[in-house]
Amino acid sequence: MREVTLQIRHRGEPESDISVRHPNVTLRSVSSMTGSAAERKRIIEISGPAGAIAEFLADFRTADPVIAAEPLSSLDNSRVFVAITYDAYKWDSISQRFTDMGIHYRTGTTITAGWERWTLYLEEEDDLNAIIDSLERAGNDANLVRDISLDRVEGRDQLEFSRVIHDGLTARQREVLATAIELGYYKAGKDASIEDISERLELASSTTWEHLVRAEGKIMAEVGDHLSVRD
Repeated sequence: MREVTLQIRHRGEPESDISVRHPNVTLRSVSSMTGSAAERKRIIEISGPAGAIAEFLADFRTADPVIAAEPLSSLDNSRVFVAITYDAYKWDSISQRFTDMGIHYRTGTTITAGWERWTLYLEEEDDLNAIIDSLERAGNDANLVRDISLDRVEGRDQLEFSRVIHDGLTARQREVLATAIELGYYKAGKDASIEDISERLELASSTTWEHLVRAEGKIMAEVGDHLSVRD
């Protein structure tokens, strides 16, 4: 069996299309779908600056397939859980496409700046080119990020750091994280502080802290996903 990671620009689907206009926001599916026939429900996690999350939700609610999008936690936070209800007849589901093709996939897909990141588990007989062709014939863009045999997926190889750091983090988050590491912020008995990082980058302390927390959260979420897969 192979572990394959695809980056998919899901055109015509509200989560993907609207997140293009809100690149500082990241969405992650955290529950399965419920409901039947046209009306389906699920819970997503939205992370980003509080103001950006509110703006995304206001935009998202105007999408035709969306029936409701109700926050389950405060919009003042940098991570908000939202219950969304949508018309399944107007919603093109990538997960349903994979299910129809008999493809195993990892739950917890993330979406940033319009790009969905899917991890698939393919049997020997599964045709990756046919899967990508099917997605592209539906009007989507699909990029292959990773294709590796599961018997080689262990330890550090299992952590898709290039995807997380280069695709999952914004340029500013990468800059703040790199500066924190350079100044020794994560070393035992550290001398560096948020204020030191802020001074180096000429940013407000609160802004520096927010970028660093978001970067740490995304990286640790990826670590957690892979630890759960190994268990």
